[in-house]
Amino acid sequence: MQSCLIRLVDLRKSFGRNVVLDGLNLDIHDHESVVILGPSGTGKSVLLKHIVGILRPDSGQVFFRNQRIDNLSERNLEPIRKRFGFLFQGAALFDSLNVLENIAFPLREHTDHNDSQIRAIVADKLAMVGLSGTESKMPADLSGGMKKRVALARAIALDPEVVLYDEPTTGLDPIRSDVINELILKLNDELHVTSIIVTHDMTSAFKVADRMVMLSRGKVIAEGPPNAIRTNPNPEVQNFVLGKASPEDLEALHRNK
Repeated sequence: MQSCLIRLVDLRKSFGRNVVLDGLNLDIHDHESVVILGPSGTGKSVLLKHIVGILRPDSGQVFFRNQRIDNLSERNLEPIRKRFGFLFQGAALFDSLNVLENIAFPLREHTDHNDSQIRAIVADKLAMVGLSGTESKMPADLSGGMKKRVALARAIALDPEVVLYDEPTTGLDPIRSDVINELILKLNDELHVTSIIVTHDMTSAFKVADRMVMLSRGKVIAEGPPNAIRTNPNPEVQNFVLGKASPEDLEALHRNK
């Protein structure tokens, strides 16, 4: 039986009057690949930021390996955060740093490695994402897909236990998207990480997921293996999986005809 790695208990978060998470409960287990689905504004990215402590809940609890972390000070949270890698939606590379220095950044910040050791680690991570020899390139010289792969190399620089992906294939063509999907599967297999992926890309979701979790109105409305989500009878789930507008949306579009 898989051990519980991350546990979210009755998580609530609002921004002003906008309720984003509304009593959300979720367990994530060691070495599984979990895809978080749901319409825009349902709290998917906010959920990721709670898992890594970038955001704190208004109420509820976040546990990592049975330790409550949402109430830790920034100083005590820092060693927990080092066990996570985060691939941001826009890659979030430092424009003024070359590829080597972008990937080296967390190593220089959080380790005592010397320059030779850092260069070796950067070369190893670049090889893992298929970009060996690009150390001297600047972000402006990279395609969108290459930027995502460099950002992923940076996300795994500290050998994390968990990798969080926020819309990893957004803005990429289908071929480049599939390269990212293959990388997610490769890192799961070779690094034995736990992957949590927020995406709207259903092709990607069905390829990389061991389990899918769908959010709506700040709660989990469906979860299970991909086939269970594909055949889930809930109309809201089916509309999302099939990319169909709901009857309510269609009625609103045609109301003034």
